[in-house]
Amino acid sequence: MTAGLLDASRGPLHPLGEATLTAALGVAWADPAARHAPGRAARAHLDTARAVLAGAVGVSPDELSVHSSAEEALAVGLDGLLHARRRTGTRVVAGATERSVLLLRAGDAEPVPVDRHGRVDVDAWERAVAAPGVAAAVLQTANGEVGTRQPVDHLAAAARAAGVPLLLDATASLGREPLPGVGDVVVADASSFGGPPLGMLGVRTGTRWSLPGPRREAEHGRALAAPWVPLVLAAAEAWRQTERSAEDDAREARTLVARVREAAAGVRDVEVLGDATDALPHVVTFSVLLADGEALVDELAARGLAVASGSACTSSVLRPSHVLAAMGVLTHGNVRVVLPLASVAVDREASVERLCRELPEAVRAVRTRMGTEDL
Repeated sequence: MTAGLLDASRGPLHPLGEATLTAALGVAWADPAARHAPGRAARAHLDTARAVLAGAVGVSPDELSVHSSAEEALAVGLDGLLHARRRTGTRVVAGATERSVLLLRAGDAEPVPVDRHGRVDVDAWERAVAAPGVAAAVLQTANGEVGTRQPVDHLAAAARAAGVPLLLDATASLGREPLPGVGDVVVADASSFGGPPLGMLGVRTGTRWSLPGPRREAEHGRALAAPWVPLVLAAAEAWRQTERSAEDDAREARTLVARVREAAAGVRDVEVLGDATDALPHVVTFSVLLADGEALVDELAARGLAVASGSACTSSVLRPSHVLAAMGVLTHGNVRVVLPLASVAVDREASVERLCRELPEAVRAVRTRMGTEDL
């Protein structure tokens, strides 16, 4: 495990998840669709793991499919809603801070605006889902870049009243706080709770959902191939372990995030972003005026601290953050901290304290190199 790890948007495997992965290589390596004995064994292990992960997502095992990434699960989930409702319309209602893979599928539809903290405008959302030609709505439980929670129950109720199916994106929150019991389609990421980066897609029974083209062979007709069973077993074990300690971990993480927010706010011309309290317990982003985000990441890395910059909602760390742009704040000099679970980073408290000590000098060093320290 990387010392000083404060960028766990895709964190290390839980130790018992890693041990399960290693053990599964000898017993669950076969194709679970095969009819021979190793295949039947792999199928039995996959069914067991699926039941565990379905419980995590809040669906039944026959409603859950496992995919190679969260991005794939999000794309498949939304594509199924759009195809099934193609006669109703093509518009997708999405907040401006949703993940890029969903905003790209929303096409030319204008995203619903958000406030300075990244929270969706409730009135604008209600108008958007009630408009004609809406096929689906997508909503994150909370933003993975600034941590702000969305008013999920209220927005889900508005979509339901308008007869619009909702895709709930829980990829940043599952394992860190309780999952809301809403959404016709629910997507999560096993890496959020110490598992491998597998996407989990739950389509609730009764939802109008279908994919275009010939039926796919695996995962209830949603995937081209079955997942590799050892990875699914590792994800299931990581969930078992994380679920037991989630409440204590979140309480400790919230205290550490408050410490980072306080330290960052104490540096000249630094703005701490997102809601200070109504937010994920393990995420904080701050924007540094007169400094480059990537230079700050490099400077902190030289001091033994792994943080991030750019957008957590796109695969390219070099792309300016559409989340911060939608919030109306600085998009380039930003630093994002995503605390790992305590189970995979026993030194996370020490890493946070080191970040708080090093941050003022790191910012000063970057500004000095850029010639902006005295501006």
